This record gives sequence, C-alpha cells and structure tokens, in this order.
Amino acid sequence: MPNIRHAIYTALAGISFALGVIGLFLPVMPTTCFMLLAVWLASRGSPRFALWIREHPRFGPSISAWERERAIPRHAKRWALAMLIVSMTVIGLSVESLPVRVALIVGLSGLALWIATRPVPRQGLGSCPMLPAPSERLTGASCSSQRANR
Repeated sequence: MPNIRHAIYTALAGISFALGVIGLFLPVMPTTCFMLLAVWLASRGSPRFALWIREHPRFGPSISAWERERAIPRHAKRWALAMLIVSMTVIGLSVESLPVRVALIVGLSGLALWIATRPVPRQGLGSCPMLPAPSERLTGASCSSQRANR
C-alpha cells in the first residue's frame, strides 16, 4: 500500500508541476501555488523530486523563500498583481452576470491584497534567480555553492 500512495503523490506532484509550468505562459493560471503544491505532494511521494523542484533555478528560490519565511519575492509579487489586474479587467468586460462578476472581482481583489501584504524575502534569500544577490556579485558565488554552505 505505501508504494501505491507514493506513486499517487508523485503523479499528483507531476501534474501540479506541469500546471505550474503552464502558468508561466497563461495569465489565468497561477504558477507559484501549483509549484508549492507540487513540492508538498512530492515530499510525500518522492523526496528526490521535491528536492529537484526546490533546487530548480527558476522555481526553487521562490519556493524556498515561502517555506523559510512565508515571503514572496518582489518580482513575483509584481507579476502576480499585474496578472490579477489583467484577470479582473477581462472578467469585468466579459462576464455578463453582475453578481458573478462582482464576486470574482472581490475575490481576486482580496487575493491581490493578501499577496501585496506578504513580506519580501530577506536580502539574497529567495530573490530573483536571474539576478545574483549582492554577495554573489562581489564573490562570484554560485547558487549551488551557496546552498552547500547553508
């Protein structure tokens, strides 16, 4: 039975990861929540897969910042808030039912407020993977060497 449970968790983690990747390209699909769900599922089904996601150069820093500090990197906040505004605009222009339109916009506004009030990770921890932290700029340290030192 444990092998079946591990397989189910791992399969669901793979699906969640795939949905997160799709979310990179579709503004209506969230990325971070699917990645967090993928790590949670993978940690129960395949710790190796969970570690791979945590160490992924694109997704790992944001996931680590959330797990460590419950913080959202500034670039992720900006992107999420921009996509929420786009989504609210599309909903406002395309949903005909006033109660549904108001409920969706109020819900997305609440989500935007929640995202905006999350802290930003401490300097250099969980920042944008494309921009090295100030200590890396000076020393030339790589992400993998920093992880090894933690």
